[in-house]
Amino acid sequence: MALSVRFNLLSSSISRSTASSSSSLPSNAVITVSSTIPSVSFFSSKPSLLASPKLPLRASRFSSIKASLSSSSSTAIAEPEGIKINSIPTKPIEGQKTGTSGLRKKAKVFMQENYLANWIQALFNSLPPEDYKNGLLVLGGDGRYFNREAAQIIIKIAAGNGVGKVLVGKEGILSTPAVSAVIRNRKANGGFIMSASHNPGGPEYDWGIKFNYNSGQPVPESITDKIYGNTLSINEIKVADIPDVDLSRLGVTKNGNFSVEVVDPVSDYLELLESVFDFQLIKSLLSRSNFRFIFDAMHAVTGAYAKPIFVDKLGASLDSILNGVPLEDFGHGHPDPNLTYAKELVNIMYGENGPDFGAASDGDGDRNMILGQGVFVTPSDSVAIIAANAQEAIPYFRSGPKGLARSMPTSGALDRVAEKLNLPFFEVPTGWKFFGNLMDAGKLSICGEESFGTGSDHIREKDGIWAVLAWISIIAHRNKDKKLGEKLVSVSDVVKEHWATYGRNFFSRYDYEECESEGANKMIEYLRDLVSKSKPGEKYGSYALQFADDFNYTDPVDGSVVSKQGVRFVFTDGSRIIYRLSGTGSAGATVRVYIEQFEPDVSKHDVDAQTALKPLIDLALSISKLKDFTGREKPTVIT
Repeated sequence: MALSVRFNLLSSSISRSTASSSSSLPSNAVITVSSTIPSVSFFSSKPSLLASPKLPLRASRFSSIKASLSSSSSTAIAEPEGIKINSIPTKPIEGQKTGTSGLRKKAKVFMQENYLANWIQALFNSLPPEDYKNGLLVLGGDGRYFNREAAQIIIKIAAGNGVGKVLVGKEGILSTPAVSAVIRNRKANGGFIMSASHNPGGPEYDWGIKFNYNSGQPVPESITDKIYGNTLSINEIKVADIPDVDLSRLGVTKNGNFSVEVVDPVSDYLELLESVFDFQLIKSLLSRSNFRFIFDAMHAVTGAYAKPIFVDKLGASLDSILNGVPLEDFGHGHPDPNLTYAKELVNIMYGENGPDFGAASDGDGDRNMILGQGVFVTPSDSVAIIAANAQEAIPYFRSGPKGLARSMPTSGALDRVAEKLNLPFFEVPTGWKFFGNLMDAGKLSICGEESFGTGSDHIREKDGIWAVLAWISIIAHRNKDKKLGEKLVSVSDVVKEHWATYGRNFFSRYDYEECESEGANKMIEYLRDLVSKSKPGEKYGSYALQFADDFNYTDPVDGSVVSKQGVRFVFTDGSRIIYRLSGTGSAGATVRVYIEQFEPDVSKHDVDAQTALKPLIDLALSISKLKDFTGREKPTVIT
């Protein structure tokens, strides 16, 4: 039996796994491979004919990668149950400060000697031993470049630190929502997610790593701060001297008292979704001859989930899946589901005789974009509409949501739903972990961020496919009694009905990506100084200031406080301008400017958002002196 294993992680290079005969395995290694489920690769070297917007791939595939884990002067420190544990000397590496979404850098940075290994070991040094010793950890990622090599490093360090078992998705694939689902379903101690989310992948682009706790949510700042502190003092890495694991085959690999189980990345997640939604109701819509559906996986991780869920389970046609093969470089695309980077889908939906419903998800499957025929649903409106319709359309919410929440920059559309439904409402900083505490305390069911993240308390991450199924459920519920030939209730109908009931929150976000950090930081400091001197009633053009501040948040569950979460200018008519620096990229700074204005007049709801918001947009650019500080004439992305 040919197995993809290697005996020495600590050699001078990491190559693609090569076949070794089973007779060369050490005596303490036991391989159990499932023979009932065929081995299917989720990867392809060729993109589909319908390709995403391209980014140049400027380096060859893994022809020669320097070791990410050095073996110089390693010392054997233990042999529990026959496994040799080596202590590898190392030194601190600068720049390993962990943010709200883990550690993100260029792939080549992570491929430097000990760079990834230092961070993984620092994580174990930061956790109480009872959180991982002899425990179960989950490992998966979005399929991007370097994931398969990184998975082997993480597995060996986990074994070296006394972890009992690692559960890893086949080919290293597990979407971020699926990792959260598996952690919760298997009662794991936590899990690693190898992803840089919606950022590009490839030798010249981004890579990332983060850790989620046993509730399935990202670790809190108290842990990420400890990780960073330990990266500054680390002096050894504990590594098990075990072969690479064949991630292409389902089954269990045992080395002494340590085991790795390669699992189907879809099954746990699909089982959970089936408990949340009425799949028969959804299938009744997707199988209608007069309803057309399209889902763009953007050559990212949801390509591994799209066919099993939408086609095999829910009856959609195979040609409804666009860019459905996960690729290490996302087909040279930028896997960010917005109007700029998902342009191919947008063109289809806005084209002549476009489909009735369109959606896309991002690199790691936690973000979503919702479109109707010629209609873009803003993420702020999307979460509000899901919340307003959840109880009647989604079985999981049959008793009604427990509470609603949004990130601070997200528009106030959700606030109005919470008020009408008399539900508890929370405004939190950007970062999904702030929702997790509220969910664990039983205070929150549905939440969202304007950055294309929507989800509920079924897991502790935002969930792209969940949001798509929530929307299809709403459309299916509205059309369940429609006979063939009758006009169907459309996405546009649902959106306009919502605006007529609650009013419209015109909203737009301007992103200025990869700005020089110095200029971006100076702009924020200038705005903070402006805020400190501001007074209610001051005139900003035709707008009167209600208040201005730098958003601070006190967690109602544990009392923790976070500050400096975004500079806000809130005006007496409810309009808002917000400025933030985003840390989700791997280079430079992304300046985000958020503009919002409420409009109760139904006759004005069909005005284009950019037209309705132009006076406020001009004011936002004037107040911030953005061009002076960043040198940018235009935003990179407008949503």
